[in-house]
Amino acid sequence: MNKSIPHLLRAAVASLCLLTLAPGWAQEAGAPAKDPARWYVDDTSAPAQLRTLRKEIGAAFQEAQAECRRQPAAGRDACMKEARAIYRNDLANAEQLRTSAPQ
Repeated sequence: MNKSIPHLLRAAVASLCLLTLAPGWAQEAGAPAKDPARWYVDDTSAPAQLRTLRKEIGAAFQEAQAECRRQPAAGRDACMKEARAIYRNDLANAEQLRTSAPQ
């Protein structure tokens, strides 16, 4: 018997195992994660709306800071200063922003 046949048989079995697993891997990688149901429930009370708005203002500030950090050093300080000013202004006017938001 040829000595290479067991090696070929092992390689064929390993390939077959990988091929049977591949569709599951592809499905897991390509399938988008489902959003939690709470993301689609509206905040009905004013305090809940303000909490959400403050979280969104904070997230926007973090994104602005990250964008400022990507800029060259020469303009970074001015960018951060502007980001902080917008953040403070938004927080100071959160109630007005909440009431003027489309329902």
